[in-house]
Amino acid sequence: MDEPAHVVTRWLAAGDLGHVEAFDDLLHPDVVVHAPRGLSTEDVESEKAVWREAVAAIPDLRHEVQEVVAQGDVEMARVIVSGTLRHHFAGIAGSGQSFRMDQAVICHLRDGKIAEAWEIADVGSLDEK
Repeated sequence: MDEPAHVVTRWLAAGDLGHVEAFDDLLHPDVVVHAPRGLSTEDVESEKAVWREAVAAIPDLRHEVQEVVAQGDVEMARVIVSGTLRHHFAGIAGSGQSFRMDQAVICHLRDGKIAEAWEIADVGSLDEK
């Protein structure tokens, strides 16, 4: 199967698989990721740590990219995030409850890597579980 063309798609796919070392090729060392629930990071190593924790708490974590709009050095993705929260993560108790939520990811690229990203997610739906 061909590798996805968009950096945002490759980043989310690598994260879901726990292949955070691939982030070195996808994210700038000083990447800034704005994320809800206290998950924002200010460098690639911190972003790797967040994904390691996420995959440990949600072993079946999946970011299903619905579409990507790209123009110049900006990629925007509409994503459905799903999984089963097995352990405490981002202030939510690991109840074994499955979830599915909408997310938008906006990435600014520099030299073909993500320099800054915004994750906008319907995290309120997680509190309702």
